[in-house]
Amino acid sequence: MSFLKLLIRQRGITALIMVCVCLFSVAHAAQAPAIAAAANIKFALDKIADNFEEQTGLSVRISYGSSGNFVSQIKHGAPFEMLLSADEFYIEQLHKAGYTQDAGVVYAIGRLALAAPKQSELVLDENLAGLKQLITDGKLMRFAIANPEHAPYGERAREVLTAKGLWDAIQPKLIFGENASQAAQFTISGSTQGGIVPLSLVLAPQFSKMAHYVVIPDELYQPLNQRMALMPDASETTSRFYQYLQSQQAQAILSEFGFNLPNTLEAHD
Repeated sequence: MSFLKLLIRQRGITALIMVCVCLFSVAHAAQAPAIAAAANIKFALDKIADNFEEQTGLSVRISYGSSGNFVSQIKHGAPFEMLLSADEFYIEQLHKAGYTQDAGVVYAIGRLALAAPKQSELVLDENLAGLKQLITDGKLMRFAIANPEHAPYGERAREVLTAKGLWDAIQPKLIFGENASQAAQFTISGSTQGGIVPLSLVLAPQFSKMAHYVVIPDELYQPLNQRMALMPDASETTSRFYQYLQSQQAQAILSEFGFNLPNTLEAHD
């Protein structure tokens, strides 16, 4: 056999192997169950999912968005096997309608932060005095929060602004993110002078490089009890991931990203 024919044959075999590898990867991805998760938990959950795959060899496909939108999608047949909501309300809504196995469990308690790009003139303080001054001086042009109509973190941001007597004055200046993650992007991009966003997102390195923040006191808004639940047809992989999220390892990562931890979870090693 000539060298040229041998080379062609070898290349053909290599190409066949690459095709098989690609097909296996696609098949593997297709088998990974779909999970819906609130956008505010992205950085923590990505890390948890990586650890889960490393320890078990099992993987999950996570879609991030607003809890309210996911509820609508699940009711319309979206094939999610599990929902990690940013609030209890949405899981309760699904459970009452028969879309979950049970009432689920609170996996984390969310917290809010007042944040601003490093070049912003907004002075940050936990009592929002700097924000009030900027509004009073007529210098606030744009301020970001998640849409309070379907994003729990936006709803709580509205509670904070209302508690501080700023809601009416700030409404014309508000830029709504479709979810908490988009609101955080608006906040750090420089397109706004600041925003009220999840603490879990501002603690991520991608955020801290571009913005400053202060933690908003928990007593200014109703608790963000983030609840998760399995759908009736959840696979074994999803069920194991659900349990893993309640483990000490996963809870430590959630704490690292600024979440308060519920005292109702049992420790799973």
